[in-house]
Amino acid sequence: MSTVFDTRDADQLLPALRQARQAIARGELVVLPTDTVYGIGADAFSPAAVARLLAAKGRGRQSPPPVLVGGMPTLRALVAELPEAVERLVERFWPGGLTIVLPAQPSLTWDLGDTGGTVAVRMPAERIALELLAETGPLAVSSANLTGKAAATTVDDAVDMLGDSVSIYLDGGASPTGVASTIVDATGLVGDESRPVRVLREGAVARSALREVLGDLLEPDPADTDAVGDSA
Repeated sequence: MSTVFDTRDADQLLPALRQARQAIARGELVVLPTDTVYGIGADAFSPAAVARLLAAKGRGRQSPPPVLVGGMPTLRALVAELPEAVERLVERFWPGGLTIVLPAQPSLTWDLGDTGGTVAVRMPAERIALELLAETGPLAVSSANLTGKAAATTVDDAVDMLGDSVSIYLDGGASPTGVASTIVDATGLVGDESRPVRVLREGAVARSALREVLGDLLEPDPADTDAVGDSA
């Protein structure tokens, strides 16, 4: 049986975080607010919990969840290398709506799915999420929805889709934007900074804002690519 806590109620906040932390420690699932859309989270270092997360969404191992972190020290511990250009992205857009894909630290004992040796990492700009991360450490977090359905922007949306597959729901009110994070693949910067950063999904952070930070290290815009292809 699931429990819903209104984290906007001061009397519920501490019990909510305590029970969410305990649920994560037991390998159970928690729905939490973020600055983009609601997320469904699990202990990133529990293969059984991650498998439970994917099953709740109706996804397979070919769609591994991103990992939410509470700050730069955790990011450095999770990735094999942190290129200088990625540090600039983090300085500009974290905490916030940018997910960055990098080669994972090979010594980590986790199983997020078929990642190809990479990990997608983000630091959310949401107080409840950050407080929970401070207590649990990194969490595997995907959008709180069934595969093929719109991402939940309220806790009621998440409950309707995920039901009792989730132990604890943390209600932080409606998502401020309802726009998912932008995802960039920065694996090409590791070992060879001549390979561009690719935009896998444009969302909360515009491509133009990425260009301001990365310049030519960002792949050409689609319109630019089309123009080159049409030129004589």
